[in-house]
Amino acid sequence: MSIDLKIGDSVRVKEGAKCPDDEDMLIGGWQGRVSGKYGVEDSYIYCIEWDSLTLEEMPEYFIIESKEEGLDYTKLNLEQDVLEKVETRDSKEDVKRAIERIDKQYKWLFLGEQGKRINQVLKEVVDEGILEVFEVWKDYLDRVLSFPFKAEVREVQDWEGIEFGDKLIVNGITSVEDLYGVIVEVMKDSEVHYFPLCDLEATDKNSLNYKHVNDYAVWFANR
Repeated sequence: MSIDLKIGDSVRVKEGAKCPDDEDMLIGGWQGRVSGKYGVEDSYIYCIEWDSLTLEEMPEYFIIESKEEGLDYTKLNLEQDVLEKVETRDSKEDVKRAIERIDKQYKWLFLGEQGKRINQVLKEVVDEGILEVFEVWKDYLDRVLSFPFKAEVREVQDWEGIEFGDKLIVNGITSVEDLYGVIVEVMKDSEVHYFPLCDLEATDKNSLNYKHVNDYAVWFANR
């Protein structure tokens, strides 16, 4: 028996239903609203926009794969026989906030593998100010960087005593600043300076330090 669904109705996917875009993934229990209706009577296809609870519980790999393949994770076209009407459990504002949070969390995927690493660093960051985000990077880089290491200045803006192309020794992370981000202690000709990590490049391009510093610098430039 077919159900009579209208635009705006809330629906749930029946247990055992598979995702049309990935038949290895079951989507039973996912819930949303009807936003489109296509086809003819008794064989309609419905566009379902997922509600906020479904969006928040959606598997991470599904969101990532959807974004990488240019698909919209927020909605799906489904046949009427896998849908059942239910009571609405959230508001459209809840949906909007959930999408904004998810898009912010996964916005770096356009950078490919590097974007995935950046997303992993920032995955717990939600609506924090810039200083709090810098602190997240500081804590992460403190764990993954091996000090001391050699670096070269790749960018510099009016920094006393240090010029583009200078070779430095990076001794460790000292602080964060709202304009310059993570600050490191460096040595230049036996003199101690404090300099933004975002303007440095690790000399050994085969090292993990190079990858981690570059990830941070790319994020800083595109934030």
